Amino acid sequence: MNDGATASVASSSLPPVRGRLTAGAPLAPLLWFKSGGAAEWLFEPADVDDLAAFLAALDPAVPVMGLGLGSNMIVRDGGVPGVVVRLGKPFAKVERLDGETLRCGGGASGILVSSAARDAGIAGVEFLRSIPGTVGGFVRMNGGAYGREVKDVLVAADIVLRSGERRTLALADLGYTYRHSELPDGAIVVGATFRGEPGDPAAIQAEMDRIAAEREASQPLRSRTGGSTFKNPDGHKAWQLIDEAGCRGLRRGDAQVSEKHCNFLLNLGEASSADIEALGEEVRTKVKAKTGVTLEWEIQRVGVAE
Repeated sequence: MNDGATASVASSSLPPVRGRLTAGAPLAPLLWFKSGGAAEWLFEPADVDDLAAFLAALDPAVPVMGLGLGSNMIVRDGGVPGVVVRLGKPFAKVERLDGETLRCGGGASGILVSSAARDAGIAGVEFLRSIPGTVGGFVRMNGGAYGREVKDVLVAADIVLRSGERRTLALADLGYTYRHSELPDGAIVVGATFRGEPGDPAAIQAEMDRIAAEREASQPLRSRTGGSTFKNPDGHKAWQLIDEAGCRGLRRGDAQVSEKHCNFLLNLGEASSADIEALGEEVRTKVKAKTGVTLEWEIQRVGVAE
């Protein structure tokens, strides 16, 4: 297996699929950090039926993980054992149901959802434009920005459980807290229904432009980064704590704390995932020593060390 991913799932044990199943698939090209190892198997299902049938027939002992745009994630250098599921174009559709309600595929980006809402005259979901991920990812983690969270607009989420069972969960079933849901491990979010409010498309576009300009001014968008690294502790801003601890610009090899926004880690070129994660842990140690506050990772860290 490439990049040290543990070879434990034989091709002969995998169920047949209509989509694409790739052994030893490098994940670094699919991740914003451009680092990390391979997926033991990468599955890109043809549709929901393909995904559900595959998971139902797959040995329950094989771990399964969903992958969106790879923004809020560190994949460790030894790769990801089991199956990584990536939802492609068949899951990237957005349609208006009625009134101010949109049904969105789990592979649709925040930009696509917010743009479709604008075209339909639906306000209130502009903030999704600023979340660098897909519906599946930000529904799972209750993604948010600019004072709003997914829980403020979500009606229901369509999921496929690790067992292959398909379910629709209402907002109350997701157990949302700050950047967290109670979705079970191995469950894949294949779609979601969002509800906004009536709005003027021009005003919605103006709000999206404001958000885009604010992000451009404050965040290192054109860098190899994973987005916001740590959750904001109660009563604090993570970036301010990191700055107070003297970590702005801190480096470990080619991994660096952004000078522009202290809650972003950067890969300046050849940083390994181990470099990036170790830098994050060094930041946590320094912040704890300086302020007494323990930062919690917001970025998901998955896979095995090399």
